[in-house]
Amino acid sequence: MELDAVARFLQDAGNDDTDDAGMAELGLAWIARRAQIEVLQSAVARELLTLTTWCSGTGSRWAERRTTIRGEHGAHVEAAAVWVHIDAETGRPTPWGESFAASYLEATEGRTVDSKLRHPKRLPEDGDRNEMPWRFRRTDLDGFGHVNNTAYLAVIEEAFGEHAPEAMYVEVEWRKPSDAGEDLTVTEMFTDDGAQMWIRAGEEIRATILARPL
Repeated sequence: MELDAVARFLQDAGNDDTDDAGMAELGLAWIARRAQIEVLQSAVARELLTLTTWCSGTGSRWAERRTTIRGEHGAHVEAAAVWVHIDAETGRPTPWGESFAASYLEATEGRTVDSKLRHPKRLPEDGDRNEMPWRFRRTDLDGFGHVNNTAYLAVIEEAFGEHAPEAMYVEVEWRKPSDAGEDLTVTEMFTDDGAQMWIRAGEEIRATILARPL
């Protein structure tokens, strides 16, 4: 199962969970800030999967969601993603409110998380790198008219190709939204430990990815 498909499972599980908690009618809007995904064993075709998800920490305007994927044939994925709560009309971060707290704070057991981005802001000046052009499609757009965060993980599959490890750790940080059809560049730097990737429009970095075998 490709990484972008894993990310869509995680996103769907989060959406279903907020619906089950009665949050849908509140109009809450969440934007992915960063995610960590451990693919310990990838799923195979037609494998029955079970997803378990819960809120594992909060900040003043964001929350972390953890999700475990288990499969009947041994598939196993662990993921943690930080989502920022925004006002759907202004796009600005806003506190998540009492209704969210009533449904989710107990599961956090008081754990707090931050929403800071940790990857380097700039490409390193030294080191061998590969570059390839990239365009997202209109089918990659989300409800806000920007490229869905899950689509960025397809870059990893393209970078590793047939040499992608079966077990992999991935970190993704989203900095700026991208549009369908926009001319982007993916810069890749490979080391003995894995790879680092920057998705950018000109000099503006839209997202960064760290990937390494487990």
